[in-house]
Amino acid sequence: MKKKTALVTGGAGFIGSHVVDLLLEKKFKVIVVDDLSGGHRNNIKRHLKNKNFHFVKKNICNLKTKDLKIKKLDFTFHFAGKGDIVPSIVYPKEYFSTNLMGTINILEISKEFKIKKFLYAASSSCYGIAKTPTKETHKLDPKYPYALSKLMGENAVLHWSQIYEISAVSIRIFNAYGPRVKTTGAYGAVFGVFFKQKLSKKPFTLVGDGSQKRDFLHVKDIANAFYLASIKKTKKKIFNLGAGKPNSIKELIQIIGGKYVKIPKRPGEPDCTWADISAIKKELNWKPKIDFDTGVKEMMVNIGDWKSAPLWNVKKIKLATKDWFKYMSKNV
Repeated sequence: MKKKTALVTGGAGFIGSHVVDLLLEKKFKVIVVDDLSGGHRNNIKRHLKNKNFHFVKKNICNLKTKDLKIKKLDFTFHFAGKGDIVPSIVYPKEYFSTNLMGTINILEISKEFKIKKFLYAASSSCYGIAKTPTKETHKLDPKYPYALSKLMGENAVLHWSQIYEISAVSIRIFNAYGPRVKTTGAYGAVFGVFFKQKLSKKPFTLVGDGSQKRDFLHVKDIANAFYLASIKKTKKKIFNLGAGKPNSIKELIQIIGGKYVKIPKRPGEPDCTWADISAIKKELNWKPKIDFDTGVKEMMVNIGDWKSAPLWNVKKIKLATKDWFKYMSKNV
């Protein structure tokens, strides 16, 4: 049998690199496209000499079919995009350029190859402040540019699927965590912030009172869900993906261990994210396997991986979120 060929955009990033690991394990030929603006070469370094792996350093907006240097393509896993939420308030054009027009470019390239399936990494932020547990049929209410840009990317995927008969699945990821979770210069993901503060023996910056809950799902469980979605026939086009069991930010602090200082709660962010995962469990025969406590403790074994992450304190966070409070306070 000929090897299946998969394109993974953003394959040097957090979630994408774990999907690459799994696909290579499953004997796929994998082409990664990543401009390394958010991803890291270290995430894919061990695969560079693998004959079934090919890396293309290119922005998805500028990618051309000939850059891939392949004659056939079976699957596209689209993870590339701008993902830091707070900066989307300041730089909305960049988010729509990448998350919408970049997605359309990847759709057009995939269409040329007449691929078997297009897998889109969507965001649960499309629901805004939603009732929980949240079903796929919940009304959509994106609160900030990042959320809208990802939703418009999803709409493009579903539209191309309908018009050009490309089989597609959009998976709305809730709160991903695990090894390689990104830590860019932008204020964002809680794990990178907390781990760097722990390493620096500084207090954690706790947003609000810490009672807010997030539906954290381990990245290896996410990778498995995308893999199953690629090889199995599904009736649905959209799935929610989470653990289905939210944990509070205070619980996270208790697992990591340390003191904290409180900072103001950000407007426009939900008190709880909680995915109704009954659809994806039923159709893909998938379920989360790594519980939150185990996952966080495993990350802490290699906490040194976050030594180069930016160190955030109350003053720096206030400055970084100034525009967020300016624009979001009146739009909630």
